[in-house]
Amino acid sequence: MRTLVLDTAAIRSNINVIKERADKALIYAVLAGDGYGAGAVELARVLRDNGINRFAVTEVADAAALRKAGLVDEELLMLRSTTDRKELEKLLELSVVCTIGSYETGVALNALAEERSTIAEAHVRIDTGMGFGGFLTSEPEKLLSIYQYLPNVAICGTYTQFHSAGGGVDVQLHRFKEALEQINAAGFETGIRHAAGSSVLMSGRTIELDAVRVGSAFLGRCKRTRGDKLQTVGKAEVTLDEIRWLPKGHTVGNETLVTLQKPTRVAVLAVGYRNGFGIRHLREPGIWAAIRAWWADQRRTVRINKQRAKVLGRVGAMETVVDITNLTCSVGDVAVFEMDPMFARGMKREYR
Repeated sequence: MRTLVLDTAAIRSNINVIKERADKALIYAVLAGDGYGAGAVELARVLRDNGINRFAVTEVADAAALRKAGLVDEELLMLRSTTDRKELEKLLELSVVCTIGSYETGVALNALAEERSTIAEAHVRIDTGMGFGGFLTSEPEKLLSIYQYLPNVAICGTYTQFHSAGGGVDVQLHRFKEALEQINAAGFETGIRHAAGSSVLMSGRTIELDAVRVGSAFLGRCKRTRGDKLQTVGKAEVTLDEIRWLPKGHTVGNETLVTLQKPTRVAVLAVGYRNGFGIRHLREPGIWAAIRAWWADQRRTVRINKQRAKVLGRVGAMETVVDITNLTCSVGDVAVFEMDPMFARGMKREYR
């Protein structure tokens, strides 16, 4: 048995923290990567039940799944700019707000809306330094053409993406506000002005926009600050498949072996790095980061019947060995450990 457990009460607590940080700004809940591994539909339901009614996705399939699951009145924003006709057709059928990140996308969306004798809603994406797409602030003529020449597209929002919570945010925000001023000066409305992401919001910065986009913070998995009040969501439960004694001098692990210094009672867990165990989200550069990562590997443990068991050797691809010499446990008992939902694979997902 391998189960990814998501604590609904912790998510609710995080929602309240995020609402407090956002103050009067609207909140778009980003459900990228299947809700950062928590399940886009399941997470959206919890968010909706707690007052969040705007969602952002990156895949058409996620938008379709949300509508099918009953989120029919909520606003859905597609964050990925696309010229693919089939995708655009589906987005219009689902009443999804599209993103225009290039003139070509705008033309494709406008042509399709004209064919259907309808008006497509869209947000315009501004590239303020991330490079993943959007209109460059140094090319205002291309940006303004979207507002001028697309009669079948209603621009109801304009947004950008912050690349980090560091000092570069100030530069990006300045560029974004300059673009907004250019739009207004040309006589056009920007619609809802918004930016992301979670780390910037939780850093306490004031961005003075109409809305914020938040994703990983709902799971407490963004870059954290001391005293931010977020709770980390995501743990795994795995049954003990096998228990046995290994003699002194026996080796455990692969590649980097551990030689047992005394007879050791071990348990085998059917979980490994292919399931997401032992995977870290961000690997910082530098020797000190490498030392911290090594130290974390040396101290990795799981809990079995509220007792701590040390992982022996490296986490394997599909199996992990733990030392249970001094523990009271048996085959079928459950080992519990933290698991980032983003990296969880091959696990049943369960909200509690």
